[in-house]
Amino acid sequence: MRTLFVCSWLILSGLSIGGVFGQLPVAPGDTVATPETVFSAADFYRIVLQHHPIVRQAALLNEEAQQEVRQAQGAFDPKLFSVYDRKEFGKSLYYDKWQSGVSVPVLPGGIDVKMTYDRNTGQYINPEDRVPASGLAAVGVSVPIGQGLLIDARRNALRQARLAVNLADADRLKLINKTLYEAAKTYWEWYLAYQQFRLIRQGYELAATRFQAVRERAALGDAAPIDTTEALITVQDRLVQLQQAEVDWQNAGLRLAVFLWKSDEVGDAPRPVDLSQSVIPQTASTDQINEAQLQNLLSRAAEQHPELLKLTAKGQQLAVEERFRRSLLQPQITLNASLLSRTPLPGLGYDGPSYYAFRPENHKIGVDLTFPLFLRKERGKLRQVQIKTRQVELERQQTGRDIANEVQTAWNDLKTLERLISVQQQTVANQQALLRAEQQKFDMGESSLFLINSRETKLIDLQVKLEDLRAKHQKAVASLWYAAGTHSEAL
Repeated sequence: MRTLFVCSWLILSGLSIGGVFGQLPVAPGDTVATPETVFSAADFYRIVLQHHPIVRQAALLNEEAQQEVRQAQGAFDPKLFSVYDRKEFGKSLYYDKWQSGVSVPVLPGGIDVKMTYDRNTGQYINPEDRVPASGLAAVGVSVPIGQGLLIDARRNALRQARLAVNLADADRLKLINKTLYEAAKTYWEWYLAYQQFRLIRQGYELAATRFQAVRERAALGDAAPIDTTEALITVQDRLVQLQQAEVDWQNAGLRLAVFLWKSDEVGDAPRPVDLSQSVIPQTASTDQINEAQLQNLLSRAAEQHPELLKLTAKGQQLAVEERFRRSLLQPQITLNASLLSRTPLPGLGYDGPSYYAFRPENHKIGVDLTFPLFLRKERGKLRQVQIKTRQVELERQQTGRDIANEVQTAWNDLKTLERLISVQQQTVANQQALLRAEQQKFDMGESSLFLINSRETKLIDLQVKLEDLRAKHQKAVASLWYAAGTHSEAL
């Protein structure tokens, strides 16, 4: 029996390695906080919002949509043009034609203002292309009378691009919400891993202290030597659990560090930040969400949920597209009118004959008419747009219902966890009372070390379960905000 006692003491001495009771090593590189500092969830969310690459990527979606608007506005840019054509064969100049000018689209009515200068010479030039020797200047407009008067392809593309900015904002908000939701779950998993490590470490320290006491009592003859083996087995079992809990905590910290980035300036590329293992999470909040907050979340989700905002923007785009497609059912009639003037000779100006000035009698007009007889292409496209509009309306109705149900489901889970936490807290308190009573009986010699260890192990398990429920409660809060399509209130 004495040999068993000595072997047990040696085993325990070998297992009490440095690093179990000592301070955990600090990870190399940057850290998000100083040692022994609580890293709160609010600080964590703030870092994610400011520096995480995915959040920064989401901000680029709006900028990309703005560039689409700029591209669509390019259809209304003034354009300079110049065309030169010359033919000479043998010793004859067939023609020498040059036309240059500027075309300026006018956004409100789809009107194009055009200013040109023509200079045409040659032996075989077309009579209608003949102009005065000094050239011919013209100022005119092109006005769509039927199709294209209220909306045309250019204005349709511009309005679609502007509505796409709202679509990009919805995508940006959705991406940010998803990133913060994943970050919140990872944070509370890290919290649970730390609490498990903390509770198991406390249990290990208690078991090691109890083993020392039992060993001293056995040496004095107040306890059976076999009790030291019972105490040693408990220490060894909890040490194994402690080592596994420590690894789990370290791995949870690595998963949390994926969301930690830092940049010194706004335009700088973010760099990853390491998480010190001496940094601990905050205590889980016990704040509860009431019915009024739930109703506010439901109202906010119905108005500002990213999925609904996307469908709203798509519906608005389809409404613009339908208006454009309806305009294509009208005949295409374009009125072209220009005032003409001979380019004045040097020193004469516009004070000479009437053909030197822009006057009504010097003009050129024309009308272009195009109209498909059956309009099958236009009517088919219009009907297709109308069907898509109906599909988006039905999808929005179903999505709204799904979102409301998801919010209500998350709320139900949250309320259930709150009740479970309340019951679990009472259970832990009862188990603590039971352990104290068992300890008192043991001190009086009416209990055994086995019962003490059993009560204590049960208490640790119940405490770990309580922390697990608290972590689930916090993740349920994050799930509720995410289901409502928001994150700002959660921060």
